[in-house]
Amino acid sequence: MAIKVAQFLDVAEGTQANQFSVGGHDEINSLDELPAIYKQLIDEANPVILGLIGNDGRVNQTPMWFDYDGDKWLLNVATHRKKVEWIRNNGKLSGIIVNPANSYHWMSIKATIEREILEDDPAEGDYVTNHLNKIWVKYIGDGDTYQLRDPSFEERRVLFVAKIDRVAVFGKP
Repeated sequence: MAIKVAQFLDVAEGTQANQFSVGGHDEINSLDELPAIYKQLIDEANPVILGLIGNDGRVNQTPMWFDYDGDKWLLNVATHRKKVEWIRNNGKLSGIIVNPANSYHWMSIKATIEREILEDDPAEGDYVTNHLNKIWVKYIGDGDTYQLRDPSFEERRVLFVAKIDRVAVFGKP
């Protein structure tokens, strides 16, 4: 199934009729097919602002590191965090990545959880740890091993794999 892409009309090159409305719809099979001006948002070390419905029914927003693989959105989370419960309760994810140099250049992503992989899983747990190390290098670049595990207990991770349903893009760098 393809990823639906909504291209918003922007004001990067001046005002235009119907600005800030959707100017076109496309479908892609992988985030690798995004135009370079939007793909850079996900390839650079920009966090996603993840919106999740909490137990009180309100949206909770948090900046997070993330990764992607084709049409999958990958979120690596410490299992003791409240957002793990919220993700499991709903299974729907929404997030936005904003260019830190130009807030009128952004991409939003909507996705549905397909599976989760626990770091303790005997067959796939190493993948979770290796993924955590990969995003550590992307976002921090200091060494090749994740260095922020809580030292007060044996922190474990879960990798959520979500099918990307929709993407909306806006602006230019």
